Amino acid sequence: MFLRLFTDLRAAKVPVTLREYLTLLEGVEADLAEHSVDEFYYLARATLVKDERHLDRFDQVFAQVFQGMETLQQAIEQAGIPEEWLRKLAEKFLTDEEKAQIEALGWDKLWETLKQRLEEQKGRHQGGNKWIGTGGTSPYGAYGYNPEGVRIGQDKNRNFRAVKVWDKRDFKDFDDTRELGVRNLRIALRRLRRFARTGAAEELDLDNTITETARHGYLDVKLRPERHNTVKVLLFLDVGGSMDWHVELAEELFSAARAEFKHFEHFYFHNCPYERVWKENRRRHEQQIPTWEVLRTYPGDYRLVFVGDASMSPYEIAMPGGSVEHWNEEAGQVWIERLTTKFPKSVWLNPVQQHLWNYTQSIRQIGGLMGGRMFPLTLDGLDGAMKVLAR
Repeated sequence: MFLRLFTDLRAAKVPVTLREYLTLLEGVEADLAEHSVDEFYYLARATLVKDERHLDRFDQVFAQVFQGMETLQQAIEQAGIPEEWLRKLAEKFLTDEEKAQIEALGWDKLWETLKQRLEEQKGRHQGGNKWIGTGGTSPYGAYGYNPEGVRIGQDKNRNFRAVKVWDKRDFKDFDDTRELGVRNLRIALRRLRRFARTGAAEELDLDNTITETARHGYLDVKLRPERHNTVKVLLFLDVGGSMDWHVELAEELFSAARAEFKHFEHFYFHNCPYERVWKENRRRHEQQIPTWEVLRTYPGDYRLVFVGDASMSPYEIAMPGGSVEHWNEEAGQVWIERLTTKFPKSVWLNPVQQHLWNYTQSIRQIGGLMGGRMFPLTLDGLDGAMKVLAR
């Protein structure tokens, strides 16, 4: 397991050397981690990571290697058959015809039935169609199938059918230092630039200096305020879930926008904006920002740019309580309407290929709420979005 950690870190381009790996093994032999995976995490991070820019990749690799383990003894003496393989054997795989025969309960009935199951259920269930369990066709549980259900205890999407996720999920901030492709994105974003000279006169005005010196017969130095891009941008970034497939492209856009605009703020949301957003994903449960505060803080001359695949349950947009992660008192569409009313110059950039949009109901819903101002996250799409924002 320790060797796998070392090789996986190298594969993830974390610059780990053999000397640092040997130092880690010396620390383990000296019982510095005291056989706890949590303490081993801090020991490994201290010995293997030299730059904080690599902490995110280290966390991802460490989580994959030591997933589900509590002691170092488990890492050294793994079972012959991984638990994940055994779990997969219990998953139910259905044909398209069998899936079509499973009835969706609908929003109100789904929650009424879940409350009833929680009151009645006393034990673990697997492979059924009624109780909260695994590997069946019940609307509640994990590793099964239902056209509309509440996912409980499953690590990731399988069928993209859950309308609610009963688990705490952690997301990562987008990397604003990405360079691959950033140059082209920055060129596209420059359509939105509007320059003005504001502030103290600190920059040499060479033309005016030459003119005034010639006129007066002595050196007459003239200064002028520095030229700045006056356009202000609010960037709302969807993070987690199906957006994991588009992280690289979203990071490139984030990096380009941060470098291009002086007046720039960003916020994260998941799937659809609701009553709270956040600035750091690792603290999103502790340091949330009320969306009302964003509406009150920033004036209406800011350009608002949403970035997200808009791929979610339609309930997340249209229904109170529809959020996949928490109970929202007001529907997501209410908050989108509030934001676009306060910031009328707004667009939605979608990384999903445009020819696929009509196949997803939620994309059509978001496109309607944006008044048709949804653009693909491509250079041509970004060019069109900047033309709309620049009007």
